[in-house]
Amino acid sequence: MPAHARRRFTGRDPDEQHRAATPLELLYDLTIVVAFGTAADQLAHYVADDHISAGVGGFMFAAVAVSWAWLGYTWFASAYDTDDWVFRLATMVQMVGVIVISLGLPQLFASLDHGDTLDLDVVVAGYVIMRVSLIFLWWQVSRQDPGHRRTARSYMTSSGIVQVGWVALAIADLPIATTILLYLVLMCVELAGPLFAERKGRTPWHPHHIAERYGLLVIITLGEVILGTVAALNAVVHGHAGWTIEAALLAVAGVGLTFGCWWMYFALPWAEPLARHRERGWAFGYGHLAIFGSLAAMGGGLHVAAYGLEGEAHIGSTAIVLSAVIPVAVYVFTLYAVYSLLMREADPFHIGLLVGTALVLLLTVVLATAGASVTVCLLVLMLAPIVTVVGYETIGHRHVAKALERL
Repeated sequence: MPAHARRRFTGRDPDEQHRAATPLELLYDLTIVVAFGTAADQLAHYVADDHISAGVGGFMFAAVAVSWAWLGYTWFASAYDTDDWVFRLATMVQMVGVIVISLGLPQLFASLDHGDTLDLDVVVAGYVIMRVSLIFLWWQVSRQDPGHRRTARSYMTSSGIVQVGWVALAIADLPIATTILLYLVLMCVELAGPLFAERKGRTPWHPHHIAERYGLLVIITLGEVILGTVAALNAVVHGHAGWTIEAALLAVAGVGLTFGCWWMYFALPWAEPLARHRERGWAFGYGHLAIFGSLAAMGGGLHVAAYGLEGEAHIGSTAIVLSAVIPVAVYVFTLYAVYSLLMREADPFHIGLLVGTALVLLLTVVLATAGASVTVCLLVLMLAPIVTVVGYETIGHRHVAKALERL
């Protein structure tokens, strides 16, 4: 059989041994990170200019749209990746859609900042391109996998209806408040679509493959934190200071924060509970919308710090530090929430770790308010994920082992 000849969409084995992410999936993820990077850059620009509502609002819109599009493709590929020429070309079309979304983000942020209506045309065009490709793939499933025909048709119907809504919303040019309200309604329909579809028959997604795919996107998105660190370092090294102790401490803070977030994420066993309780995949899948967004926002927050170090920020040092503190807080607390929902238990040990993390975050803000330098504040912020790392390396790993036994 030719290497990538046409194959039927009959579903993968959900218990397949040694299932791993494919090079095509990793290539696709690169376009997602480009979109995250564009959104984070816009967030940093508008927050540093003290246009915080436009920056935060535009970033949330972009992060949810990009993450949700990634989720749809990833779960489909876990169940039906045939790696034939049809699937490959459909993936390429979705990559084009992500790039188009990225190109439309600056207009979206600008319209939020000073317009009466939202400029959604390019962003919606990119999103629809992605979704039309995914609808086509579900149509192939509906024709070739009789056991999941009703599920595939439900995915096609819900997604198709919402795409019509997105196009109508982009064309209507309604006031911003009305557009935001309708956006929330359409987004709820988007989120509900898979819930209803899977009730008609669960697709054969692979739990270990899904856990790996999410973990890989976490790693790639952490690259935004590294980029934010590099931006801050450039502000110090190539500004008036040059290579100083402050520059070295800033590098330690940025890389340490990245490393701590990585270590914290992979200290938790995501694949095992998914394999034992597939019905809990919703908490894992949907909860990562906030995890991916917060990681990208960390990079934006460090970029805001770079603006501050260059003297180009129009906000105070406390606000600069908060632009990094808030994403870290969202990341840490969301991670614990998703893990608790996935394991279906509340570990009292986590309360102590969360309190310790909250104290570190509070100390960071207090230091900024008291006049400490941004670099010192970032060094303290670096300790926030370290609380969990130390806790799990000393005691927490036993709690995880017992929790897995109870599953």
